[in-house]
Amino acid sequence: MSAVGLRGRRGELRIYLGAAPGVGKTYAMLGEAHRRLERGTDLVAAVVETHGRKKTAELLDGIEVVPPLLIDYRGKRFPELDVPAVLARRPQVVLVDELAHTNTPGSANRKRWQDVEQLLAAGITVISTVNVQHLESLNDVVAEITGIQQQETVPDSFVRQAAQIELVDIAPEALRRRLAHGNVYAPEQVDAALSNYFRSGNLTALRELALLWVADQVDAALATYRADKKITATWEARERIVAAVTGGPESETLVRRASRIASKAGGELLVLHVLRDGDSVAPAPRVGQIRQLAVSLGASLHTVIGDDVPAALLDFARDVNATQLVIGSSRRSRWARILDEGVGAAVVQQSGDIDVHIVTDEDTKPNFRAVSISPRERRAASWLAAIAVPCLVCAIVVGWLDHYLNSGQSALFVVGVLVVALLGGIAPAVLSALLSGVLLNYFLLAPRGDFAIAEHDAAVTEVVLLLVAVAVAALVDSTAKRSREAGRASREAELMTLFAGSVLRGADLDSLLERVRETYTQRSVSLVRVPSGAAAPEQPEVVASVGENPCMSVALADTAIDVGDNEFWMLMAGRQLASRDRRVLSVVARQAAGLVRQEELAVEAGRADAVMRTDELRRS
Repeated sequence: MSAVGLRGRRGELRIYLGAAPGVGKTYAMLGEAHRRLERGTDLVAAVVETHGRKKTAELLDGIEVVPPLLIDYRGKRFPELDVPAVLARRPQVVLVDELAHTNTPGSANRKRWQDVEQLLAAGITVISTVNVQHLESLNDVVAEITGIQQQETVPDSFVRQAAQIELVDIAPEALRRRLAHGNVYAPEQVDAALSNYFRSGNLTALRELALLWVADQVDAALATYRADKKITATWEARERIVAAVTGGPESETLVRRASRIASKAGGELLVLHVLRDGDSVAPAPRVGQIRQLAVSLGASLHTVIGDDVPAALLDFARDVNATQLVIGSSRRSRWARILDEGVGAAVVQQSGDIDVHIVTDEDTKPNFRAVSISPRERRAASWLAAIAVPCLVCAIVVGWLDHYLNSGQSALFVVGVLVVALLGGIAPAVLSALLSGVLLNYFLLAPRGDFAIAEHDAAVTEVVLLLVAVAVAALVDSTAKRSREAGRASREAELMTLFAGSVLRGADLDSLLERVRETYTQRSVSLVRVPSGAAAPEQPEVVASVGENPCMSVALADTAIDVGDNEFWMLMAGRQLASRDRRVLSVVARQAAGLVRQEELAVEAGRADAVMRTDELRRS
């Protein structure tokens, strides 16, 4: 008769799921073992890994232990779970630690979870432990976060069949303190662990993974319950949605549409506005309306800077772990999309795992906006046009119009030079004028087929071509420069309004620095103070910092902003910022220093008030 037949039922599996090593899974398992023993349960421990931890080992006292099975491999003996011994002992409950463990070669099963399956089939309840990084479905995600590929994994399907899954979790800083006190690893391993796997960012990400995985397990349990009870209400998984707005008339519609998507998905909504240098910035009232709408819908408005809009959108989305991105439909005309597909197409192509929703609106009508090309592409196109346009005009005049027109051909070359001047700078326009004069002289002016100039009018025409090219190109350059300066000034004004608004709304120093880090896509931002009397800012005091691995000295910072009083510095780690961004950052740095001084003055005022009250009490 089989073991299942003897017991009459399959054993239950209970798992303690840890967000990271050292959170206390084994300790919690042993605590439950003692509670069951007090209730009279027949319980034994088959595998318990104490890892040299004194408090964990003390909890083994009073628990019957089934000796391990020793397996010889390459001249050494390794202890493994003795399944036959446990089946022979036939307890009601057995403790089996480290569910994802790989057995020593020569064992009956390759994985420990397969040993556990035998015990469950025999009707024995098993209490086990596993860390979130050992789950098969999260193996690649954990490797990207921590940089370490876990070799020991357990199938999610096996873990999900557990009757009970309890998450064992503590705050990242608490775990780091436990590690620093030597309660997890040996003292010689602590420093390496804290600086590598147990970094705060890694632990926070692992913690979120564990919470999401357990939440998904809860969703599955609720789905089964609703099916049994015939409940029609649905339970949506929580997601994070980013809505990208331009500040145009369609922005409010897009935010409302994204809010409905987030509401249906039970997710969080973030509204993003990308500022690009040289482009016209949305009016402040319009941005204020979008912010008010976002707040009323339970969302938040974020602003980032980036010349490459698709890259800025996707970088922000990945930074906040967004699952969906909502953008508006393209305003480009059909002809403009032939030359450049636009932001929407680029976002879709580069989105990867992020789902992209393109929202249409009746206010979003195609227009004839200039194709957005980089300065390098624009220069290359202008030099190409400087050669191609005169040749094209000459071919049209010589091959077709010369049969119908006796004069006026030079005016067409003037038109061609104007086109090049509008497209490029002075140098391409001059080249176009010289080439136009040469072609006009050789093909159309007498004597034809010769570069000689027989009439003075022809020489005047070539000079006029050159002067017109230089004048128009200079005018275009001046207008473009003023347009860029106006756009840059508008962007700086909006950024200053953004940061000043954060301060006026009562944001603390960390919130202000986080807004700076997000806006300029930096890894970290810190505010440091130079000790009074120091000759150089070599050993500053870190007042506040956000992000990973903040800079501690000016020499190590990618961007360093001096407040102007030789006392405070704002240090940034990440991509180096252009000089035009330093004006805004200087203002923000002064605001941050002002917040520090304001807090210090408040503390001093509190102390003075306490002294005054004490003095009054003494006089009384």
